[in-house]
Amino acid sequence: MTTTAKTLSRAGLIILMAGQLLPLIDFSIVNVALASIAESLHASHIQLELMVAAYGVSFAVCLAMGGRLGDNFGRRRLFILGVWVFGIASLACGIASSINGLLFARAVQGVGAAMIVPQILATLHVTLTGRRHSFAIGLYGAIGGLAFVLGQVLGGFLVSGDVAGLGWRSVFLINIPVCLGILIFARVWVPESRSEHPANVDWPGTFVLAAALLCLLIPVSLGPEYHWSWPFIVMLLGVIPLLYAFWNIEKHQENRQRFPLMPPRLLRLHSIQFGFILAIFMFASWSGFMFSVALTFQSGLGKSPLESGNAFIMLGMAYFVGSLFTARISNRIGKLNTLFLGCALQIPGLLGLAWTFYHFWPNIGITTLLPTTLFIGLGQSFIVGSFFRIGLSEVASKDAGAGSAMLTTIQQAAFGLGSALLGSIAYQIFDITQSHKIAISTTLCAEVCLMGTLVIFGLIYRRKLHHI
Repeated sequence: MTTTAKTLSRAGLIILMAGQLLPLIDFSIVNVALASIAESLHASHIQLELMVAAYGVSFAVCLAMGGRLGDNFGRRRLFILGVWVFGIASLACGIASSINGLLFARAVQGVGAAMIVPQILATLHVTLTGRRHSFAIGLYGAIGGLAFVLGQVLGGFLVSGDVAGLGWRSVFLINIPVCLGILIFARVWVPESRSEHPANVDWPGTFVLAAALLCLLIPVSLGPEYHWSWPFIVMLLGVIPLLYAFWNIEKHQENRQRFPLMPPRLLRLHSIQFGFILAIFMFASWSGFMFSVALTFQSGLGKSPLESGNAFIMLGMAYFVGSLFTARISNRIGKLNTLFLGCALQIPGLLGLAWTFYHFWPNIGITTLLPTTLFIGLGQSFIVGSFFRIGLSEVASKDAGAGSAMLTTIQQAAFGLGSALLGSIAYQIFDITQSHKIAISTTLCAEVCLMGTLVIFGLIYRRKLHHI
């Protein structure tokens, strides 16, 4: 249960939505600054991948913990603390003088993001009802989907504008005034709320899951560069026993009637299982797509950050339009069929984009990309719109919070790992062929394989999820 909270005002909703945009935009805003960062800090392609992945992994690992702390100590309090952490880390990113300092600050940014995001949805649930609640949840979903594309466009504008000679540093420093605005007004307009029954934080589960993700992330990022020497193979093999240990820890926590990070009883649900599969394949593909295409525009085609960011405008518009109709289509044809429709649009779009890069290189511009990015954005809106609808379809109301936290944790982890995985593929192909057009075309085809695998799993789970 949750303590009674005042009704959230329109001004309070704006503050929460601004808080949501901060961490989500920061996933993609750095993509258009990658070439500038590499030149300024002498960063390798591996360090660039890690800079994106470190944020996603720390975000994912700390997400459930952030939600639990908000329930226990006050959601507004944790929201404000998270904005402080995120703002200070953004400042550290903006003034970083070395790539290692930037990597550390990005990881801290992820921790701040994990403190911010869970408080937003929980506050909406306990402070709004009826039509206002429905409107706020719809706005929450729309902003979450658009943030990736908005980040690319805004990042391109900031880096190309070179305000006060800051260059790539502006993509981090722009967070500072936003954080200050939120900190000034959050105490006035966002009501406080907390759970009446404080729950423990699953520290053992959190640390073991973090270890498993790091043992996966580091070899994926660094293994090819070091010719898969034995330390990376050992780390990769260590993922299996770590996940087994994580499962046992979660069962132990559940048997003692505590609150595990990922309750095993929910992991046995087919909808949650497929939700995990959907998150791993789709969100990894999405973050890898944004990373590799943005880097190709800058390093391969020599485009400016502004041109790189603007290349995603049609994709963003198509996503926005599609998101307006996702609920209606889902109600008419079903959640799984909406997912398949999204894949049926996105897979040809990705293949068409691979063909476009290969055959029109180097004459690639917004108009050249328009047809394929339209399909990709529209398909992505249907897929993202199906994610929570499918994943939570078998979850009881009393477990909705835990189920959402589990799915969001895997979602954010996939965001972090996707850039490392597909980024490594792009760089390895480039090292072999010395051709950017072959590298990006092959990477997009690899993404098609991931999406095709998702469709296969969808067909396998179709009978198990026939009710949706």
